[in-house]
Amino acid sequence: MTAKQQAQEVLQTLPDDCSMEQIQYHLYVAELIRHRVETADNEPSIPHQEVKKRLEKWLIK
Repeated sequence: MTAKQQAQEVLQTLPDDCSMEQIQYHLYVAELIRHRVETADNEPSIPHQEVKKRLEKWLIK
């Protein structure tokens, strides 16, 4: 999806009376999510069991 298509998709979901600030915020959030998903897809992840092991000291038992 191109940046223009992404922007159009976001704009279609917003009400007609939204402010420029709301448009900017929603475009920012959409780009942030797109970037995080792309990063998660392309970088190695930590297995669930390893995460649990690392977080054990923080969990209340």
